[in-house]
Amino acid sequence: MREFPVETSIHTRQDTLKGYARKNTCFVGETILISYDKFFFGLEKSMHKKIMLNWQANNYFGWGLLGLNIFQRWAVDPDVQPLMGRPIGPADVQAMDPLRMFAMGPAVIKSNTFLAGLIADKTGAAAKDIIVVNGFGNRFGAAAAPHFKGRRTIARCVLEDTRVDNARQLLASHDDVLCASSWSADILRATSGKPVTMIYEGIDSSQFFPGPKSGVLDPSKFYVFSGGKIEFRKGHDLVLLAFREFAARHKEAVLVAAWHSPWPKGSVGFQGKLKSPLRMDARGVLDVKRWVTENGVDERQFLELPPTPNPLIPSILREMDCAVQVSRCEAATNLPAKEAMACGIPVILANNTGARDLVGNKNCVALSAQAPVASNSVGTEGWGESSVEEIVAALEMLFTDSEFRKKIGARGAQWIMDEGRTWGHHAAALKSYLLT
Repeated sequence: MREFPVETSIHTRQDTLKGYARKNTCFVGETILISYDKFFFGLEKSMHKKIMLNWQANNYFGWGLLGLNIFQRWAVDPDVQPLMGRPIGPADVQAMDPLRMFAMGPAVIKSNTFLAGLIADKTGAAAKDIIVVNGFGNRFGAAAAPHFKGRRTIARCVLEDTRVDNARQLLASHDDVLCASSWSADILRATSGKPVTMIYEGIDSSQFFPGPKSGVLDPSKFYVFSGGKIEFRKGHDLVLLAFREFAARHKEAVLVAAWHSPWPKGSVGFQGKLKSPLRMDARGVLDVKRWVTENGVDERQFLELPPTPNPLIPSILREMDCAVQVSRCEAATNLPAKEAMACGIPVILANNTGARDLVGNKNCVALSAQAPVASNSVGTEGWGESSVEEIVAALEMLFTDSEFRKKIGARGAQWIMDEGRTWGHHAAALKSYLLT
């Protein structure tokens, strides 16, 4: 085998398959990634429209899931050749099933090859004939650097920080702006001077769907799920304050936290309205359990999940009795909330900013009390802080009424499908928008 010229441990092998086709086999560790190129997909399609999503595809965080889910679907699309702004390697596809890896394999090779050439060129000239979607975070920081200029160049903006006075200047080199919520669209239309299109993000409906509990957990317990990176914006302090009060009344309550992220240092020191800040332990790992117990939650009522790849999340969610997602701001629409809803789990949801686009037809327990949020470090115009008392009341209502839990969960799952909040719909809408 020969070393593949990209920044991953991917290797390729080419064989002749009885004259029918060239066989590309890509190994990630011991797992076959790559399918039969021509044999499986037919004749080589040189007329694919090349579209670069200029950020990392990955199974552990928001931008990564966006990229990976679009890439999977476009990999077998006859019209599109997807390209990522970072090489796709073993760490990016953890827990992905072999069939999906088999199907997207040829596109992985093409994307990594194109990116290696683009980076080696250093002028970005290879991007001039393709469509480029550059990612922007707060203060218009790059989701991946460098940004490239294509024959059409789109700025995809995920901005919680409302200090966007320099939007026109920083987006001047882009043709259009893309976002993922009505709240974000309003801000960007008022400040960017560019046409703004909003396309909702989604969930993988082949993985996130209602199903029975496995029975691996104690059925006498009441399991409350909370997901997302620990930070002020995500409102983990509000979750702990509310759960502490709720759990003191109900010893069978257990908080199940999926709070780890690839950027733990960004969570160190977070305190919010709690008495004790979050610290790292001697190993350099967030000491979440200590933080939770120092802030008054019995450790027997807390279950800390390790970093978990997204394909394993559905089986966790289906074990839950409810979920609490009370962000002070969402630039998109809160992925953990959507995933829980899709699994038929009733969600207690902060009705503010981008998350407002998730509320409808009694599909969740929406928290209507949203206080203004002040901050010296970020712009918080339009943000909302949920009432701890209202969160506790919502938990009590779901705890005491199992039929109500079932109704809310079923409505949430149906609403996700009825509204097309899936990655399949997202990929199709984005393709249509970019190729128009």
